[in-house]
Amino acid sequence: MNIKVPRWLPVVVLVLCLVISGAPVAAQSPTVHVVQRGETLSQIARRYGTTVSALVQANGLGNANFIWWGQRLRIPGSASAPSPSTPSTIQGYHVVQRGETLARIAQRYGTTINALVQANGLRNVNFIYVGQRLTIPAGGSTPAPAPDPSVAAPTGGKWIDIDLSSQWLTAYAGDTAVFSTSVSTGLPGTPTPVGRYSIRYKVASTTMSGPGYYLTGVPWVMSFYGGYTIHGTYWHNNFGHPMSRGCVNMRVSEAQWLYNWTPVGTLVVIHW
Repeated sequence: MNIKVPRWLPVVVLVLCLVISGAPVAAQSPTVHVVQRGETLSQIARRYGTTVSALVQANGLGNANFIWWGQRLRIPGSASAPSPSTPSTIQGYHVVQRGETLARIAQRYGTTINALVQANGLRNVNFIYVGQRLTIPAGGSTPAPAPDPSVAAPTGGKWIDIDLSSQWLTAYAGDTAVFSTSVSTGLPGTPTPVGRYSIRYKVASTTMSGPGYYLTGVPWVMSFYGGYTIHGTYWHNNFGHPMSRGCVNMRVSEAQWLYNWTPVGTLVVIHW
């Protein structure tokens, strides 16, 4: 015997499934991220699982390399929370160098391994990689280690330490490290001068030329002695090794941070 199934039955089943699946979800307001000291757009994009281009489009940014401390950024497709917890304030950030451990970095900045894990959403305290950018949370439990006492550092105010032996630049507020990264200083034939200097002037972009080179749009330039400057470098990525004709080469995003942080007159100490 053939049983005829009513044509309305599938419609009824569909309605029941929709009702059983749950109540309607209330609309959620978009997430807004407040830029912290030292953050970059790529770092924020990774934190929220989005892309730099999506952030640029969502916020109408004219330059993906220019955001400022305190800026409010809308996170596209947001309503989900960021993967790692965002500290309310941070000291700065640190670029991981070869051979470093999380414990060593924590000790350097007067913080704890657990604080670094939480600030950066790390899943394995034993796994960090060369070039990784770590947010350094503020309020460490112990003071940051003082720099080499032979440098005769000032007792207060902002200053910049450049260690030629390790190709390492550290920015200090008094005796507290707020930023640290590898740089490229002068080659043996064109060394970076050793001594105590101060930032004489700053320009956001300029042309640099000399025997065998002509570079336009060199960004975030800070002069500290004669023709010697600290500046962003887009023509190589071999930081941590001498590469320059005496200037201090930095990654462009890091040079921008230092440029914005550093007032004219800031002490620059260069030593081996």
